[in-house]
Amino acid sequence: MAGNEWINGYLEAILDSGAAAIEEQKPMVDLRERGHFNPTKYFVEEVVTGVDETDLHRTWIKVVATRNARERSSRLENMCWRIWHLTRKKKQLEWEELQRLAKRRWERELVRKDATEDLAEDLSEGEKGDTVSELIHAETPRVSFHSNASSLELWSDDKKEKKLYIILISLHGLVRGENMELGRDSDTGGQVKYVVELSRALAKMPGVYRVDLFTRQVLSPEVDWSYGEPTEMLTTASEDADGNDVGESSGAYIIRIPFGPRDKYLHKELLWPYIQEFVDGALAHILNMSKVLGEQVGGGQPVWPYVIHGHYADAGDSAALLSGALNVPMVLTGHSLGRNKLEQLLKQGRQSKEDINSMYKIMRRIEAEELSLDVAELVITSTQQEIEEQWGLYDGFDVKLEKILRARARRGVNCHGRYMPRMVVIPPGMDFSSVVVQEDASEVDGELPTVIGGTDGSSPKAIPTIWSEVMRFLTNPHKPMILALSRPDPKKNITTLLKAFGECRPLRELANLTLIMGNRDDIDEMTGGNASVLITVLKLIDKYDLYGLVAYPKHHKQTDVPDIYRLAAKTKGVFINPALVEPFGLTLIEAAAHGLPMVATKNGGPVDIQRALNNGLLVDPHDQQAIADALLKLVSEKNLWHDCRRNGWKNIHLYSWPEHCRTYLTKVAACRMRHPQWKTDTPGDEVSAEVSSLNDSLKDVHDMSLRLSVDDKASLTGSLDPVASSSGEPDVQDQVKRVLSKIKKPETNSKENEGVKLENVPSKYPILRRRHRLVVLILDCYDSNGLPEKKMAQIIQDIFKAVRLDTQNAKFTGFAISTAMPVSETMEFLKSAKIQVNEFDALICGSGSEVYYPGTYTAEDGKLFADPDYASHIAFHWGYEGLKKTIWKLMNPEGEQKSPCVEEDVKSSNAHCVAYFVKELSKAKKVDDLRQKLRMRGLRCHPMYCRNSTRMQVVPLLASRAQALRYLFVRWRLNVANMFVIVGETGDTDYEELIAGAHKTLIMKEVMTKGSEALLRTTDLRNDIVPSDSPLIASIKGGATPEEVSEALKALSKASL
Repeated sequence: MAGNEWINGYLEAILDSGAAAIEEQKPMVDLRERGHFNPTKYFVEEVVTGVDETDLHRTWIKVVATRNARERSSRLENMCWRIWHLTRKKKQLEWEELQRLAKRRWERELVRKDATEDLAEDLSEGEKGDTVSELIHAETPRVSFHSNASSLELWSDDKKEKKLYIILISLHGLVRGENMELGRDSDTGGQVKYVVELSRALAKMPGVYRVDLFTRQVLSPEVDWSYGEPTEMLTTASEDADGNDVGESSGAYIIRIPFGPRDKYLHKELLWPYIQEFVDGALAHILNMSKVLGEQVGGGQPVWPYVIHGHYADAGDSAALLSGALNVPMVLTGHSLGRNKLEQLLKQGRQSKEDINSMYKIMRRIEAEELSLDVAELVITSTQQEIEEQWGLYDGFDVKLEKILRARARRGVNCHGRYMPRMVVIPPGMDFSSVVVQEDASEVDGELPTVIGGTDGSSPKAIPTIWSEVMRFLTNPHKPMILALSRPDPKKNITTLLKAFGECRPLRELANLTLIMGNRDDIDEMTGGNASVLITVLKLIDKYDLYGLVAYPKHHKQTDVPDIYRLAAKTKGVFINPALVEPFGLTLIEAAAHGLPMVATKNGGPVDIQRALNNGLLVDPHDQQAIADALLKLVSEKNLWHDCRRNGWKNIHLYSWPEHCRTYLTKVAACRMRHPQWKTDTPGDEVSAEVSSLNDSLKDVHDMSLRLSVDDKASLTGSLDPVASSSGEPDVQDQVKRVLSKIKKPETNSKENEGVKLENVPSKYPILRRRHRLVVLILDCYDSNGLPEKKMAQIIQDIFKAVRLDTQNAKFTGFAISTAMPVSETMEFLKSAKIQVNEFDALICGSGSEVYYPGTYTAEDGKLFADPDYASHIAFHWGYEGLKKTIWKLMNPEGEQKSPCVEEDVKSSNAHCVAYFVKELSKAKKVDDLRQKLRMRGLRCHPMYCRNSTRMQVVPLLASRAQALRYLFVRWRLNVANMFVIVGETGDTDYEELIAGAHKTLIMKEVMTKGSEALLRTTDLRNDIVPSDSPLIASIKGGATPEEVSEALKALSKASL
């Protein structure tokens, strides 16, 4: 506890005496009863429960200022108890963390053992030995910048014939191309700058036609109007390098998608319930843009995204859903990881896990990151340390197992559906256009005296304001400057640097120290940790008498930073980053670009930077003497200083944006490229659709009051301009005749169609694509045996009646049913309920594992065929046999085979669904627990409990009832905004996914007896998944009449985001 050294001895004595003894001996003095202030009650009720340890020093100052000796003594005593309370809390959390880590290590070893046994079954004896050896000795390969540099040649100017469409997603914060408000809040920081610059840089690469950066549209009066603009152009490339026109839609753009409350700016922790709204809005934009790009550069065929790249957990979650809906590769950059943050916060001991989750929505964030790992082909990191120490904390990534699976894939050996994303280190790019490299310039030596006024009495030149701010602290500003630039955070280790400088006399004599520690007005107004560091800095300066040797200006602007680097370089100074752990170290690259050698921590990203630039020394941040020695070495040895300076300039191109993008595109090109294989628009299809649409209109002639006349005065009410039609112009008459001829064509085969509804006539394409609205019935009403309840049939009939009451929209409305039942049971249920299967345009069966179109893919005997395009669409990362074997082992452990938890349900299983009967519900693992164990084994899938907890079904990762609706949107261009999803109050464990989104949801209350949601997860995350205030979600009481349902649907149809 920085700043509270006075209690160290007392605290150690308390800890040594033991917690139990203290609990027994703790005095409870009620001074108020004696007419005095009661400090015990005050500290217990107000301080201990409401204030963290960062404020202890301020409390101590107040205690010292108390004049009454008795009251001061009581306050001191209670303050010590408060310290003990906080320390005990920390010790307890540390113990729980150690227990958790030990359990996790044991689980990892068990998982690797199981994985090795399963993977070795189809290998020869020699290969089995190789697999075991790989598991034991596997190490993460070290990043090699030299090999990266050579591989960058793979993506070069010969790729310019490609016309790639790339999508980047960064949802939170305020994103715009110019005048970025970096630092406005915690959400608008380095990530915003990074994604904007990456978009611009990618758009300039050969072969990249268009880059869209998706973010949130904000129309709040709290922020600038520019954040409400739907589109913002970042760059345009109307001509290529050869002067050829490349198309009007090329370049980089910010696309702002509305989701969540449009008039509010929300911090990232509050965006989670609205993620699916964003996904649907983004999907609509992508479909429109793919068609536009297809017309421009795709030869009439849609140009699908080459890759979808999510930045941070929220965008990763969105990218995973978009990737699944479009069947295109996904890339992920974490930026900051939830599990790592959770561990750091728990170690501080200030908050419990529940409090942390409430404040930061950390469990929802972690689950989003796990889902992102499930789907991502590639994960881009800044450093090797991020892979090993941060991503290694996740269930979905194991460094050793990833290496084994990659080796098997290279040898063409079956991985049984196991998969780990590929992690690659690609350091962030930087814009060096403002940096002037003067490697051999003689003006470097001795320029500073000339600029600030030399000994010859010459007048000083105009210098940057920040130079004056720094130099006013220094007695001799000509000496080499040791520069540190960071927040005054305890983790940045500034106080150790100051001690190293203060205790090394040769270093003090040779150099000055400049500490750029953010901006401050009043230390008392700063947060506890930052204030504590600054107070300690001031004390150390006084202790070592460093006045005139250390500069610590109060303010600086972002635009001043390059000038600060220049000042240090002109004095032949050194840049230092002594942080305890540095995830990347962007300031080290900036300093190298300005000609500054570096001394940096050996923990984290600086290791990779030093390997690439070779421009300095690495030190143990805890070793004060090592820090002083490294600084002294660089400052005193001029040849070494010049060598480091030259090396930094020579290798700095490795961190430029063009180099970053070349590496990026090369790595992405190595992914398994995939995109929708069907053709959504073909000439034959369009003719068929046009004629079929007119066929459908026959049954609507009377409803629409369509009156046709073929005499001199033709009129077509509702279709032609009444003024023009009444004029009897020839072109209008021709239009009428063409319409009549098309309508009359089917009548030649009227005998064949006699007794058959025209809309149910089998055709190549389902009638679904011509619907304006779609009502999707998702009512999980099952009895204790998992069979559909009778009331479900009545509810469906009532919904049919309700929709047909709206005569204006009924003829354009189709129906779909989505259920966990297999298609055979679904048809049996409909038959028993006397509902024709052709009443539905689509059947989504097996919890989203199959899609059927009655009347389209149908055999002569009436048997339905599943959509083959959907089957191939969801096959990504699906390993049926390996998954089936693993689930059986997990759900029925050894020793419990006599009374298994589950038994296989052969009837409900299909090629993309493994189904089981749940025999022992008390033994069933919750979905989040089962998914965790499967992820740790490299198995990516979507497990769920359904049919009133009597069944468990596991479907492919990209399959679900919610994703099936998005498939219909993409495949048949159904507008999601015109989908009406009708659900109960509860349902299967995928129920939450079905409520949120851009579709309309009608919740029918009091119709569900019991669902399966109790088996979903341990921590309730529903409020972070389902929006509580969406205008697109409405409810209606159970037993509502068709008229009431119809009115509810009408009201919903008027709702919008």
